[in-house]
Amino acid sequence: MQEVAVGPVRFGNDLPLTVIAGPCQIESAGHAQMIAGRMAEACVAVGLGYVFKASYDKANRTSLSGRRGIGMEAGLRVLSDLRAATGIPVLTDVHDAVQARRAAEVVDVIQIPAFLCRQTDLLIAAGETGCVVNIKKGQFLAPWDMANVAAKVESTGNRKILLTERGTSFGYNALVADMRALPEMARTGHPVIMDATHSVQQPGGLGGATGGQREFAPVMARAAVSLGIAGVFIETHEAPDRAPSDGPNMIPLAEMPRLLETLAALDGIAKAAPVRL
Repeated sequence: MQEVAVGPVRFGNDLPLTVIAGPCQIESAGHAQMIAGRMAEACVAVGLGYVFKASYDKANRTSLSGRRGIGMEAGLRVLSDLRAATGIPVLTDVHDAVQARRAAEVVDVIQIPAFLCRQTDLLIAAGETGCVVNIKKGQFLAPWDMANVAAKVESTGNRKILLTERGTSFGYNALVADMRALPEMARTGHPVIMDATHSVQQPGGLGGATGGQREFAPVMARAAVSLGIAGVFIETHEAPDRAPSDGPNMIPLAEMPRLLETLAALDGIAKAAPVRL
């Protein structure tokens, strides 16, 4: 099994769980550091690794009127300052080869959005940065197809790859999470992550915006961690209903410490008797 170092934490399907968490969008430097600080404290309390995530641009909003974010340069400054001030590793998503190269100068992990996971030029550019690359599985892909996706990054000599499950399209405005995808993607040898919040989205479900069922996000996290995986990806906000995007599927920040305590306990059980296909 491959292990991937991200700052002071390590991702591995046999290693203790690492949490990737933060707001959907970067709102301000103070807001990002507040969420990062509270999440880091909660993770340390239960012995879990932590990586902060937030996006500077939501380029795939349902409607043209959707708030996209503060932009790449402003967003990268926020992430760079957070990383320097706290020592917490940071992750953000990129949308083209130019963004991949620029973001890799600042962040620890560059993330390939699900809709872009088959874009060969983007994957190769990401791999060539030498940065850790987190690839979200497209809603349209079978889990075994991710071996071909990962191979595009591997072709650059970069094996610092994470693979993230985030649900599969299931009719109109709906996703379904097939837990078989996690051990199936683990066959690649790369660390596997479960995106517990995007997997409960209802894409376009509100007409001009994406809906979601946030009450099921902890269920997804618990189910996935009980299988024994490298990490869990969770979007969180102190007031999800006021968040600029993805509020319907984000877990309230105040609920995270209790959830993390449960996930740490499940992870310990799972890693003591790993699932192998």
